[in-house]
Amino acid sequence: MKKNYKVLLVLSSFFFFILFFFFLEREHFYYEKLTYSEFKILLKEGLVDNLILKKTEINGQFKERASERLSQLRNQKVKDTPYFRVYKAEDPELVPFLEERGIKFEVKPESNFWITFLSWMIPLLLFVGFWLFIFKKFASPESGIMGFGKSKAKIYVENEIQVTFKDVAGVDEAVEELKEIIEFLKNPQKFTRLGAKIPKGVLLIGPPGTGKTLLARAVAGESGVPFISISGSSFVEMFVGVGAARVRDLFSQAEKMAPCIIFIDEIDAVGRVRGLSPLGGTEEREHTLTQLLTEMDGFDPKKGVIIIAATNRPEILDQALLRPGRFDRVIVVDRPNLKGREEILRIHCRNIKLAPDVDLKVIAARTPGMVGADLANIVNEATLLAARKGKSAVEMEDFEEAIDRVIAGLAKKNRYLSPEEKKCIAYHEAGHAIVASVLTPNEKVHRVSIIPRGVAALGYTLQLPTEEKYLLTKQEILAKIAVLFGGRVAEELVFKEISTGAQNDLEKATEIARAMVMDYGMSEVLGPQTFRKREHLFLDVPFKERELISEETAKLIDQEIAKILRTSYERAKKILEEKREVLEKMVELLLEKEVLEGSELETLLYQKSEEQ
Repeated sequence: MKKNYKVLLVLSSFFFFILFFFFLEREHFYYEKLTYSEFKILLKEGLVDNLILKKTEINGQFKERASERLSQLRNQKVKDTPYFRVYKAEDPELVPFLEERGIKFEVKPESNFWITFLSWMIPLLLFVGFWLFIFKKFASPESGIMGFGKSKAKIYVENEIQVTFKDVAGVDEAVEELKEIIEFLKNPQKFTRLGAKIPKGVLLIGPPGTGKTLLARAVAGESGVPFISISGSSFVEMFVGVGAARVRDLFSQAEKMAPCIIFIDEIDAVGRVRGLSPLGGTEEREHTLTQLLTEMDGFDPKKGVIIIAATNRPEILDQALLRPGRFDRVIVVDRPNLKGREEILRIHCRNIKLAPDVDLKVIAARTPGMVGADLANIVNEATLLAARKGKSAVEMEDFEEAIDRVIAGLAKKNRYLSPEEKKCIAYHEAGHAIVASVLTPNEKVHRVSIIPRGVAALGYTLQLPTEEKYLLTKQEILAKIAVLFGGRVAEELVFKEISTGAQNDLEKATEIARAMVMDYGMSEVLGPQTFRKREHLFLDVPFKERELISEETAKLIDQEIAKILRTSYERAKKILEEKREVLEKMVELLLEKEVLEGSELETLLYQKSEEQ
């Protein structure tokens, strides 16, 4: 690119030099210089016309035979030139003579060479600039018409990638898998000498925000090779053949830069299952996918070009893309566990001044199910809150507020609630907390709040798991349903009336009970079988659940779901009747403080339970 600019600069300089020389010598090429005596003779003989009278010179046009007459006057051959120029003498009789002879003339001010030069140059420069702008736009790989077939990939050279595995946490298994890829890139002979084939592709799958792109950049940073990054959607255009051309151009660039890494983010945009489009026929996307498959089969792995792709929808990828020889390795980048979340928080807090009371382990415990992007957002929100309050360091309460803001939304302290509504909300949340303290001892109640948040949350009860669990027993699921009913049961128990506040709780409880019967085989009547099947439909709606049941079975399913819900409801009611004194005490404190947490909540819920 720099070489092209140098060539353009040299050509432009040469062009302007020629143009300047042309203006300097224009008079020599276009005008015949006359003496004033020669001019007077030609004028009297009627051999000149169309005169332009200026202050110091006269320009005009020769008539026929003027060159012959001028040759006679000079006794030498004169070139045939249509125009002449002569310096003007003080001749008051000139104008009357011209009028008498009927010779055309006009009077003009003295012309300036630089004014004339600029009058030509400025429009010319504007035209050239406009032409270069249009040419650049048409030829640009990013947006130009001439560059439709060019890859839109961003290329990072070795020195530009500062990310290493030190910047990655919470995905230790994925890191271990990718370290072998680095060894392939650094020392391919170690494997090829034994006849091993270097993997062509690595597919990273996992939920959004788990660090798939970060992992790919870390591989490039650790191996010290160029990193070519492109999004799957960048291949597909409305014009047929553009995507395939971009795939060819991408692999052509990669081979020239080998060893290197090609990273295709969101590959599901181009790698979806073929032949399932509701529109029918072949599509540009399918041509692009076919070209991608061809390129992956065609390039030599010994050159050290490795493709890393990422997606959060692996179920819709074409099987031809996943077979060995294309994406040989499939690495799951899952949500981090408790230890992983703590490590991620430490990375994001490296450049942040933390107060002594900040416990990252507690923050990690408060954020189950969150991914790296969520944790980075929480750290940033906590820092912004501390800065807004003018603090010298980020404190634990800032992290607590940031987590509440991310999970439940911004606190609506100005939202007016009547005393009756506030009391109802307090009983509702206290009911959840008390049932949870009895039935789910491994998920201790960490905070109870009746401050409205977000769009619809009028209060919330937060539980923290004491350990990571990946399997749930039937009793644990039934306990969760009973906890969901705790709020509604408390309202009914105290007010002898129910409100609309339990709508979300009822939805969750019903869905859990339905899953127990239809998916987990936890019904004693229906036995160990499932009744729902996921079917692949179209690209826009990848999967739909279909129930494979008869009317009689559907009736039994409804009866079993209702039985589970009624049993859990009565279970929550029994607990709250026994803990009525704790319920009233907790509501009293909530109405006074609006938020209960820490040792005060621990004493109220768990020490009283142990005493009883």
